[in-house]
Amino acid sequence: MKKIFRIIMTGSLVLVVIYTFVFLYQKSKPVPEKFDILKPQVMDIEKKTVATGKVEPRDEVLIKPQISGIITEIYKEAGQMIRVGDAIAKVKVIPEMNQLSNAQSNVRQTRINLDLAQSEFDRVCNLYNDKVVSKEDYDKAFTSLNTAKESSQSAVDNLEIVTEGISKRSGEFNNTVVRSTISGMILDVPVKVGNSVILSNTFNDGTTIASVADMNDMIFRGTIDETEVGQLKEGMELELSVGALQDMTTKARLEYIAPKGTESNGAIMFEIKAAIEIPKSIFLRAGYSANAEIILDKRGTVLSIPESSLFFSGDSTYVFKLTGSGEEQTFEKLPVTVGLSDGINIEVLSGIEESAELRGNKIITKK
Repeated sequence: MKKIFRIIMTGSLVLVVIYTFVFLYQKSKPVPEKFDILKPQVMDIEKKTVATGKVEPRDEVLIKPQISGIITEIYKEAGQMIRVGDAIAKVKVIPEMNQLSNAQSNVRQTRINLDLAQSEFDRVCNLYNDKVVSKEDYDKAFTSLNTAKESSQSAVDNLEIVTEGISKRSGEFNNTVVRSTISGMILDVPVKVGNSVILSNTFNDGTTIASVADMNDMIFRGTIDETEVGQLKEGMELELSVGALQDMTTKARLEYIAPKGTESNGAIMFEIKAAIEIPKSIFLRAGYSANAEIILDKRGTVLSIPESSLFFSGDSTYVFKLTGSGEEQTFEKLPVTVGLSDGINIEVLSGIEESAELRGNKIITKK
């Protein structure tokens, strides 16, 4: 019995050793490499670039007051349509003390001159009636009187403008009312009733009462890298996608390429502008962020392969053509001439035919 047990144990040990050697041998054997098999396709190849930017009106006009003062009334708000000459706000004049003092002093001086001219004219008129002075002296006195009257009235008008912002002789013209200079939509009214405003002058841009623009004439303003700007031409078509309008694209036409670039984060960027073709069904708001896709080059109906099937050696480009697909795949190295690439697929000019099967990426297998 002990002998039989010993034989069984010895046989089991031998089997375990044999199995271990077989297992280790199988684990040590190299696994044949497997690769994806790719086929050429006839397709269109387009090389594209994307410019980032925003949508804005072609012309946005900032409406400024013609006098300094305080806003007393606002007649319009952002989003409303407006025509040329429509009133936007009203300004109450707050005169400067120096200007007011000078204007009042000028009124007093011109009235003194007027009284003097009137007295002189009355004296000359009496002497002329008595035929003591000549007609020339009478005409001079009459002219001096009229000049003094005009100077006095101008001084009064100036005082009224300083204090009220308008003179009685100006008729319908009133520079206390701020009016639009163009027709369009009001984009913003940055002031409120009670705000102080100043007119535009050589030392100050003036306070903006409102910004107005024609929202039917919109452009895309963006930037493009210096490596691609040389391939752009005015008149090229862009496909515009607006971030705020999901799944909606529209056409635009390139009309401006900046002659000078600017540095941004270490890269030289050039500004571009494109006129947008706005569909009637949508409303583009000023300031929307947008991306413009530009086709730099295009090849129609050409033989192409995935770029992942290409291999490079020096200045030469190769592919590996499948010659055997048994237990172990075999390939033939072939030189090819390639053309335009879209980043995924590349045009093949010569070297392979459409029916060829090419080596792609390696298939990773677990032992």
